[in-house]
Amino acid sequence: MAADFTDGIPLDRIRFNDQGLVPAIAQDYLDGTVLMMAWMNRESLAKTLATGEGWYWSRSRQELWHKGATSGHLQRLKSIRYDCDSDAILMAIEQVGDVACHTGERSCFHQIGEGKQAPGANTLSELYDVICDRRDHPNPESYTCKLFAGGDNKILKKIGEEAAEVVMACKDDDPDQIAGEAADLLYHTLVAIAHHNVPLRDVLRKLHERRR
Repeated sequence: MAADFTDGIPLDRIRFNDQGLVPAIAQDYLDGTVLMMAWMNRESLAKTLATGEGWYWSRSRQELWHKGATSGHLQRLKSIRYDCDSDAILMAIEQVGDVACHTGERSCFHQIGEGKQAPGANTLSELYDVICDRRDHPNPESYTCKLFAGGDNKILKKIGEEAAEVVMACKDDDPDQIAGEAADLLYHTLVAIAHHNVPLRDVLRKLHERRR
């Protein structure tokens, strides 16, 4: 059964523009990546709230647009809010198929300069992408690549060492040292996750479940 968000936004509070539209930004609910921006009118916003799926207004076709109805790339609403001026919508969504753009890219915001580059999400996700790149394109001078070359024995030994250092930093009650040692532990844990080909999104999904 689809979630009902009709109590999430009071429609009468939203300030639609002269064309009766309001910009709506869709953001990945796990890593925060901005996936797309489209327009909503009052009816499409009401349908989004009632069905828990992304509905927009197509300015080119002049009709309601159920995102993913044709491609299968539906957007499942996780949360929705509006800004301080009540004239913009921000949605946290689960993007089915992990493709929001009609070009096949994950995000519509993939262009930079004359080329393409996936937009940054959060620091943890960006670091994991770098680690996976080191795994897939080994460089003998890279510390990360040396960890991968050493396999579980080397990686897990480092995790044990870093975990102990986090404990000692906490016992010393040194905020800067705690932050540094925790960062080292997270980094080496990400290397282990990548070594076992576990998608970071699976970890983020588990963390999201822990919030309940």
